[in-house]
Amino acid sequence: MLALVEIAGQQFEVEKDQKLNVPLLAGEPGDSLKFDNILMTNDGNNVTLGSPFVQGSVSAKIVEHGRDEKVLIFHKKRRKGYRKLNGYRSKFTRIEITSIDV
Repeated sequence: MLALVEIAGQQFEVEKDQKLNVPLLAGEPGDSLKFDNILMTNDGNNVTLGSPFVQGSVSAKIVEHGRDEKVLIFHKKRRKGYRKLNGYRSKFTRIEITSIDV
């Protein structure tokens, strides 16, 4: 079964036992989470669209917290000698989908 879920303001396509990185969520590794904003489900034959959401929930477990690769931002104004290099590393939470209940 496949579900389209809204997590932290972003949409993710999830399946059971899938691991994915989402924006940083509160909780410790090993904690369980429940997401109620299911936008769509697909069980192979039937596709169910929500208006705005489908009844049900997606359960997940926090695996770890981490930081992504560094993203560099370079500003330059030509012929002026102005150059500025900036960068950041986004924080993420890796979760594992344990069940999809619709």
